[in-house]
Amino acid sequence: MFLERLISGVILVILAVACIGTGGNLLLGIVGLLSLIGQFELYRVFKLEKTRLAYIGYIGTIVYELLLFWNKEAWIEVYLLAVLLVFLITYVISYPTYVFSQIAMIYTGLMYVTMSLSCLYQVRCMEGGIYLVWIIFIAAWGSDTCAYCVGKLIGKHKIPSPLSPKKTIEGCSGGVIGAALLAFLYGWLLQDKLLPFGYLPWHFLVMGAIGGILSQIGDLTASAIKRNYDIKDYGKLIPGHGGIMDRFDSILFTGPLTYIFLNIL
Repeated sequence: MFLERLISGVILVILAVACIGTGGNLLLGIVGLLSLIGQFELYRVFKLEKTRLAYIGYIGTIVYELLLFWNKEAWIEVYLLAVLLVFLITYVISYPTYVFSQIAMIYTGLMYVTMSLSCLYQVRCMEGGIYLVWIIFIAAWGSDTCAYCVGKLIGKHKIPSPLSPKKTIEGCSGGVIGAALLAFLYGWLLQDKLLPFGYLPWHFLVMGAIGGILSQIGDLTASAIKRNYDIKDYGKLIPGHGGIMDRFDSILFTGPLTYIFLNIL
């Protein structure tokens, strides 16, 4: 199991470096594909993956990715409102086939999976994006690794949450501190390349710290959904890791954080 997980992890890292390093349409296409798979996995949890509503959601993702391809980011707010109207109209026309909570589930899938993952592409497209985009992974996977190591070494006090009974306060704290330090080190090592774009090492320290917190919340969010619907994993696509939603649950939080923080700066 460990070897299988390790090999899959190494392959994922290699693919991530290749796709993100290349950027452009290749990255957008990969992000779009991951979004569709992640959507399917989430909709399957809700037992809606093959319904009319789900297909509207899949089409919604494809059109959203096309808007990014055509550089029509200014249209996205209007587009999301239009998609919501389509869902509601479908709800009324199909009544009583669906209940309102299912409309919310499908729309949430579009926002939670598609929009969050698209932040990888949108950060990569920023000035200096080839350097900035890696903070998303440093915050997410750095926090996960540091939390695991610190928790194993000195973890004693369990976090007050039934979502992950094995997590400790020491481990969670170590994850946040570790992500912050790794992000700061990354920013400091690349400061000559980042300074022309106005980014300083302390910016990365802040993103790493907040990202370390949100990364763990992202993991717990995915766990909460799985517990609500009594499943172990979202899928089996990635050997040893589960599905796209299992592997990218923290990215779904650190991606938007990084995109928002950089836009505020």
